[in-house]
Amino acid sequence: MDLNDQMEARLGKLAALREKGIDPYPPRALRVEPIPAVIDAGESDAPVRIAGRMRSRREHGKTVFAHLWGQEGSIQVYFRRDDMGEDLWGLQSMLDLGDIVTVEGPVFRTRTGELTIAVRDLRLLSKSVRILPVVKTDSSGNTWDAVSDTEFMYRHRCVDLVVNPLSRARLQARSRIVSSLRAYLDGNGFIEVETPVLQPIYGGASAEPFVTHYNELEDRAYLRIATELYLKRLLVGGLDRVYEIGKDFRNEGVDRTHSPEFTQLEIYEAYSDYEGMMRRCEEMVVSAGEAAGAGGTVLFRGREISIRPPFERIGYVESLRNASGEDLFSWDPRDLRRLCDRLEIASGVVDREVLLDKLFDHYVTEGLYQPTFVLDYPQLISPLAKQKPGEPGITERFEVFVAGLELANSFSEQNDPLFQRRVLDEQARNSGLHSGQVDEDFLFALELGMPPAGGLGMGVDRLCMILTDAPSIRDVILFPHLRRHKP
Repeated sequence: MDLNDQMEARLGKLAALREKGIDPYPPRALRVEPIPAVIDAGESDAPVRIAGRMRSRREHGKTVFAHLWGQEGSIQVYFRRDDMGEDLWGLQSMLDLGDIVTVEGPVFRTRTGELTIAVRDLRLLSKSVRILPVVKTDSSGNTWDAVSDTEFMYRHRCVDLVVNPLSRARLQARSRIVSSLRAYLDGNGFIEVETPVLQPIYGGASAEPFVTHYNELEDRAYLRIATELYLKRLLVGGLDRVYEIGKDFRNEGVDRTHSPEFTQLEIYEAYSDYEGMMRRCEEMVVSAGEAAGAGGTVLFRGREISIRPPFERIGYVESLRNASGEDLFSWDPRDLRRLCDRLEIASGVVDREVLLDKLFDHYVTEGLYQPTFVLDYPQLISPLAKQKPGEPGITERFEVFVAGLELANSFSEQNDPLFQRRVLDEQARNSGLHSGQVDEDFLFALELGMPPAGGLGMGVDRLCMILTDAPSIRDVILFPHLRRHKP
């Protein structure tokens, strides 16, 4: 029987149920117990009631064994004709894999020792008319999917969560990781805030925005690329420790480590600096690792990573010189461009500092597998960071790399309003979409006086990738962006 025939058969059962006066989609369910609580309680003569999706079914004449599954686990159920009566026995005979039901009955153990509910009452909660792609069964009767079409699973995450235990565990771990970040920050006196997603002027990072139009105001607007400039205004307002976990949007490439819509954690702490942010970063990664069940080490892409502090520290300038074997900082931009072309590094730019940063990614980043702080970046690629005392052209900035992935970015935040205006003016002149637009409200806040502060931005999706050994960023985003489906 092909898929269309199977679906037609299910639709036939749906019609038959309705003819019998059975609502296959009742408006409410009876109160049920969590499956883990029933399992923990063990055998019981008193009836228990659970609900779940039918994931397996084995018929043996006048008896049927099945497994019901839900978010918190699965348990075997046992249908016996003599215990149920003809009406309920007839109802169970019309069930299919994927149907959601409530069962009620005492709990016993089979001869093989498996905890099982002996069904005395059965109610259909939702009839499944589409076939789940279940193709494998283990010795206990539990089933899962072996479909290799990952795009299908990303597009239909509801199927992936039902049939793929690894995806379910990974996305549940993500929830615990995000909760651990909040718990750490809340426990250290930070206030969670919300800043605008739709902004009249985008800023806080160097990236291409998504552009939209605000009809009522007859004005262009942007989806934010970062939350930084709004969060710093709160420091001016006297909120000394603030954070936001939210969506940012960048109209750029999509690959295994980049998504146009991603979750970013940004924190700002008055009277701190990038040294303080290093400590915060280490502590948050450790807390997230514990929440993910990873302990002090994680396995990512077949290699063990220690997330125990202190993380290694290296200098940006020194590490690039050592890895390339050249003093690239003395090279002319044209020579740097020719080197990028020879190394097949797509640049599309002639700006010296941007070329150097691309060469840094080529020579250094891929070799940073253990968590590493890369310190002290050039000023021209760090326009919102404080200059490092005694080192002209160098800023108090770090990035964290793990397994060759940039995980976090941090500054000792620039709070000189005159210096910041000069930098933002230059940035606006050199950017096509941003031409002529400087965030005057942000500069107004700086002119009132912002305390010295440390700031940190961390990619939550990448942190989840590393802690759950996810091969792609799409594996830790519930509904990743995909090309429009063509029927």
